[in-house]
Amino acid sequence: DAAGAVSRLTNLGIPSFLVASSLLGIVAQRLVRTVCSACREAYTPGNNETEILLTADEAAQLYRGAGCDNCHNSGYRGREAILVILGISREIRAMIVDAADDNAIKQQAISEGMKTLRASGIEHVLSGSTTFEELQRLVDLRAE
Repeated sequence: DAAGAVSRLTNLGIPSFLVASSLLGIVAQRLVRTVCSACREAYTPGNNETEILLTADEAAQLYRGAGCDNCHNSGYRGREAILVILGISREIRAMIVDAADDNAIKQQAISEGMKTLRASGIEHVLSGSTTFEELQRLVDLRAE
Protein backbone atom coordinates (compact mmCIF):
# COMPACT_ATOMS: atom_id res chain seq x y z
CA ASP A 1 0.00 0.00 0.00
CA ALA A 2 0.99 3.65 -0.16
CA ALA A 3 2.19 3.88 3.44
CA GLY A 4 4.39 0.82 2.96
CA ALA A 5 6.41 2.65 0.31
CA VAL A 6 8.08 4.73 3.03
CA SER A 7 9.49 1.70 4.83
CA ARG A 8 10.52 0.15 1.51
CA LEU A 9 12.57 3.23 0.70
CA THR A 10 14.26 3.24 4.12
CA ASN A 11 14.88 -0.53 3.83
CA LEU A 12 16.76 0.22 0.61
CA GLY A 13 19.14 2.32 2.70
CA ILE A 14 17.79 5.82 2.04
CA PRO A 15 17.95 7.85 5.27
CA SER A 16 14.51 8.73 6.64
CA PHE A 17 15.26 12.48 6.62
CA LEU A 18 15.96 12.26 2.86
CA VAL A 19 12.78 10.26 2.25
CA ALA A 20 10.77 12.81 4.22
CA SER A 21 12.24 15.80 2.44
CA SER A 22 11.96 14.26 -1.05
CA LEU A 23 8.40 12.93 -1.12
CA LEU A 24 5.41 15.02 -2.10
CA GLY A 25 3.02 12.10 -2.28
CA ILE A 26 2.74 8.38 -2.87
CA VAL A 27 0.28 6.63 -5.17
CA ALA A 28 -0.70 2.98 -4.85
CA GLN A 29 -2.87 1.34 -7.47
CA ARG A 30 -4.55 -1.89 -8.43
CA LEU A 31 -5.96 -2.57 -11.87
CA VAL A 32 -9.46 -4.02 -11.79
CA ARG A 33 -11.25 -5.53 -14.74
CA THR A 34 -14.27 -3.49 -15.85
CA VAL A 35 -17.69 -4.95 -16.53
CA CYS A 36 -18.40 -5.46 -20.23
CA SER A 37 -20.87 -2.79 -21.32
CA ALA A 38 -22.39 -5.05 -23.98
CA CYS A 39 -23.55 -7.79 -21.59
CA ARG A 40 -23.73 -5.88 -18.30
CA GLU A 41 -26.68 -6.88 -16.13
CA ALA A 42 -27.88 -5.55 -12.79
CA TYR A 43 -28.53 -7.67 -9.73
CA THR A 44 -29.48 -7.03 -6.12
CA PRO A 45 -26.60 -7.71 -3.72
CA GLY A 46 -26.90 -10.47 -1.13
CA ASN A 47 -26.50 -9.97 2.61
CA ASN A 48 -22.78 -10.78 2.56
CA GLU A 49 -22.11 -8.24 -0.20
CA THR A 50 -24.29 -5.59 1.48
CA GLU A 51 -22.49 -6.11 4.79
CA ILE A 52 -19.04 -5.74 3.23
CA LEU A 53 -20.02 -2.82 0.99
CA LEU A 54 -21.53 -1.02 4.00
CA THR A 55 -24.71 -0.06 2.24
CA ALA A 56 -28.11 -0.29 3.88
CA ASP A 57 -29.85 0.72 0.68
CA GLU A 58 -32.32 -2.06 -0.09
CA ALA A 59 -32.53 -0.88 -3.71
CA ALA A 60 -28.75 -0.90 -4.30
CA GLN A 61 -27.82 -2.61 -7.52
CA LEU A 62 -24.54 -4.14 -8.48
CA TYR A 63 -23.51 -5.20 -11.96
CA ARG A 64 -21.86 -8.18 -13.57
CA GLY A 65 -21.23 -9.29 -17.11
CA ALA A 66 -23.24 -12.22 -18.44
CA GLY A 67 -20.63 -13.02 -21.09
CA CYS A 68 -20.83 -12.29 -24.80
CA ASP A 69 -18.72 -12.31 -27.96
CA ASN A 70 -17.53 -8.77 -27.12
CA CYS A 71 -15.77 -9.92 -23.94
CA HIS A 72 -15.01 -13.50 -25.02
CA ASN A 73 -17.63 -14.71 -22.50
CA SER A 74 -15.66 -13.41 -19.52
CA GLY A 75 -18.06 -10.63 -18.51
CA TYR A 76 -15.16 -8.17 -18.40
CA ARG A 77 -13.71 -5.84 -20.99
CA GLY A 78 -10.86 -3.49 -20.17
CA ARG A 79 -9.30 -2.36 -16.92
CA GLU A 80 -9.27 0.70 -14.73
CA ALA A 81 -7.23 1.72 -11.72
CA ILE A 82 -8.35 2.01 -8.15
CA LEU A 83 -6.02 4.44 -6.46
CA VAL A 84 -4.77 5.51 -3.08
CA ILE A 85 -3.03 8.87 -2.93
CA LEU A 86 -1.09 9.58 0.25
CA GLY A 87 -0.16 13.26 0.42
CA ILE A 88 2.86 14.06 2.56
CA SER A 89 1.67 16.58 5.15
CA ARG A 90 3.84 18.16 7.84
CA GLU A 91 2.62 15.59 10.35
CA ILE A 92 3.40 12.66 8.06
CA ARG A 93 6.78 14.17 7.16
CA ALA A 94 7.62 14.34 10.90
CA MET A 95 6.47 10.73 11.33
CA ILE A 96 8.76 9.62 8.50
CA VAL A 97 11.76 11.40 10.07
CA ASP A 98 10.90 9.74 13.43
CA ALA A 99 10.75 6.32 11.67
CA ALA A 100 7.07 5.70 12.48
CA ASP A 101 5.71 2.36 11.33
CA ASP A 102 3.56 1.95 8.22
CA ASN A 103 0.33 1.53 10.15
CA ALA A 104 0.80 4.77 12.08
CA ILE A 105 1.49 6.67 8.86
CA LYS A 106 -1.55 5.07 7.24
CA GLN A 107 -3.80 5.98 10.17
CA GLN A 108 -2.57 9.58 10.11
CA ALA A 109 -3.19 9.80 6.36
CA ILE A 110 -6.71 8.38 6.80
CA SER A 111 -7.41 10.95 9.50
CA GLU A 112 -6.29 13.60 6.99
CA GLY A 113 -8.76 12.30 4.39
CA MET A 114 -6.92 9.61 2.44
CA LYS A 115 -9.14 6.88 0.99
CA THR A 116 -7.94 3.31 1.29
CA LEU A 117 -7.81 0.82 -1.61
CA ARG A 118 -10.82 -0.87 -0.04
CA ALA A 119 -12.88 2.35 0.05
CA SER A 120 -11.85 3.35 -3.47
CA GLY A 121 -12.68 -0.12 -4.77
CA ILE A 122 -16.08 -0.12 -3.08
CA GLU A 123 -16.88 3.15 -4.87
CA HIS A 124 -16.05 1.47 -8.20
CA VAL A 125 -18.30 -1.50 -7.37
CA LEU A 126 -21.20 0.74 -6.31
CA SER A 127 -20.83 2.83 -9.48
CA GLY A 128 -21.12 -0.35 -11.57
CA SER A 129 -17.74 -0.15 -13.27
CA THR A 130 -16.43 -3.38 -11.73
CA THR A 131 -17.82 -6.35 -9.85
CA PHE A 132 -17.78 -7.29 -6.20
CA GLU A 133 -15.95 -10.51 -7.10
CA GLU A 134 -13.22 -8.61 -8.94
CA LEU A 135 -12.68 -6.31 -5.98
CA GLN A 136 -12.60 -9.29 -3.64
CA ARG A 137 -9.91 -10.87 -5.82
CA LEU A 138 -7.60 -7.85 -5.49
CA VAL A 139 -8.30 -6.27 -2.11
CA ASP A 140 -8.79 -7.73 1.37
CA LEU A 141 -12.36 -6.55 2.02
CA ARG A 142 -12.43 -7.80 5.61
CA ALA A 143 -9.54 -5.50 6.62
CA GLU A 144 -9.93 -2.11 8.27
